[in-house]
Amino acid sequence: MRIWRTLKAIGCTALRDGAYLLPAQAGREQDLQELADECTREGGVAWLMSIVPRSTDEDAAYRQLFDRAEDYAELRKSWKEANRGLKSLSSSNLARLQRKLQREYEAVRSLDYFPGEASKEAEAAWTDFSKRIDGLLSPDEPHKTKGRIPRLDASQYQGRTWATRRRLWVDRVASAWLIRRFIDRDARFRWLAQPSDCPRKALGFDFDGATFTHVGDRVTFETLLASFGLEEDAALTQLAAIVHVLDIGGDPVPEAKGFEAVMAGARERLADDDALLAEISGVLDSLYAHFEREAARGKS
Repeated sequence: MRIWRTLKAIGCTALRDGAYLLPAQAGREQDLQELADECTREGGVAWLMSIVPRSTDEDAAYRQLFDRAEDYAELRKSWKEANRGLKSLSSSNLARLQRKLQREYEAVRSLDYFPGEASKEAEAAWTDFSKRIDGLLSPDEPHKTKGRIPRLDASQYQGRTWATRRRLWVDRVASAWLIRRFIDRDARFRWLAQPSDCPRKALGFDFDGATFTHVGDRVTFETLLASFGLEEDAALTQLAAIVHVLDIGGDPVPEAKGFEAVMAGARERLADDDALLAEISGVLDSLYAHFEREAARGKS
């Protein structure tokens, strides 16, 4: 049963009882060889054979055995059903639902050895659905801008008023922490009901038209790092990776899921953004200390 489950998990298709087919792709032969060795150790018999199609029709028939169109159709059906109730969910439940559905989608994609039209349609549908959740989690999320990021002198940005959208989420709370911790220790913050409420003399961040916002592939936290010459700090770079993946996606970061859970829980408990910033600042201080120690160990 364990071997059968593993065969299913790596995407094998059953030709008949005991005979399984898998495309010859990097790493897959090793997966099958390990299963064959396990069968032998358990007193069974297993053969690993290479199959070569004798014609284009036979090749097409083999590929058809791995068609994932039905799996994608089921996913799209589940997204459509989930879409009806999104507005009634809390932010933590929305984030949890998004992660769950994304895992399901990525599981199908990982076994889609011959992507076709169904794959493209599912990707477009998932992008639209995920953007809807992102919009509910972070209304007025900034669009990325183009251009270079000028290097600024932090001494010219002391004792200033900084403003961003209220009901802080990952990029905004981390940026506020970064500002007060490394850029302007006497910073005062204004939490805006909408970006248009930003005072004329305030330094806006993380909304369209703000002084500091998304630039290219950088989220606001990363833009601030580049603006004030903080990118050489290895611990801040580690924190930036967490903020980046939680804000716009990207390569997984081990600590990201835990930080997101803490952030979501604090956001549910604390309606006041000053209190939320104070609580999450302690978490970010601890993460920074952890990454700083790791960086020091790496140099020794």
